[in-house]
Amino acid sequence: MEIIKTKSLTKLFGPTVAAKDISIQVNKGEIYGFLGLNGAGKTTLIRMLLGMIKPDIGTIALFDKELTSQFDEWNKIGYLVETSYSYPNLSVYENLKVIYKLRELTNPTAINSIIESLKLTKYRNTKANELSLGNQQRLGLAKALIHSPKLLILDEPINGLDPEGIVEVRELLIELATSGSTIFLSSHILGEISKIANRIAIIHEGNLIKEITTRELSNQIIKKVLVQTADNQKAIQHLLNSNYSAVYKNPNEIEITNNEALEHPEHITKLLTENGLPPKQVYLYSEDLEMYFLRTIKENS
Repeated sequence: MEIIKTKSLTKLFGPTVAAKDISIQVNKGEIYGFLGLNGAGKTTLIRMLLGMIKPDIGTIALFDKELTSQFDEWNKIGYLVETSYSYPNLSVYENLKVIYKLRELTNPTAINSIIESLKLTKYRNTKANELSLGNQQRLGLAKALIHSPKLLILDEPINGLDPEGIVEVRELLIELATSGSTIFLSSHILGEISKIANRIAIIHEGNLIKEITTRELSNQIIKKVLVQTADNQKAIQHLLNSNYSAVYKNPNEIEITNNEALEHPEHITKLLTENGLPPKQVYLYSEDLEMYFLRTIKENS
């Protein structure tokens, strides 16, 4: 079942194109990562999904229902958009009590349960304006999750969280998806999204430039073996004679990209040593995810 489906979404703010012709589908139980630099159009799309702003062109369907003024499935949706807004002079518990009543919930254990899940127990009686940035973010997530939504839409949910908090939120989101919830997650941090998302979309200057599965992402990361010897010219000849794809990266380094070399760099060491050229260095290089992200944007600019 498609939980989110958009078709040709376009949004203009004066002469600025915030989103252009965006069509995506997100399935039940999927964690869909929406990635882009700050100002790329992530929040604009999220606000359109939540009915906060209307697209100039295109349509949105949530739970197979078109998003119009008559849409009546809002209680199935939880969200956190940009800043985690709370009543500053109310405690954590009181803020959640307000949401509990607004959503007309009937589970008396819901508040205590979500406070415990988000590790807010020791702050339950602390006013929102006295919380650290990380705990304010936890409170925002608690408000989004208190009613066990079937669709969770999160904009930069790990902002302000410490490393322990990031891991806890990551595990919580995976658990929710495993139990059948669908999660639409925006961020500018590819490394974090790649740890939990099934699919990743990259948006740049309002354009959807790539959509890729996590497995495909792993295959597209640049990997190579970098080698240094006392005589790189001779070393390259030996490598080419053994069917390795070897080229100069710079005067001091040889670059090899064969799968055989990537899987068994020790074979490179053995070959060169047997030919009197023991390597000074054999280094397995793998492009980090942020570099891949920036490279993808550059290639599509």
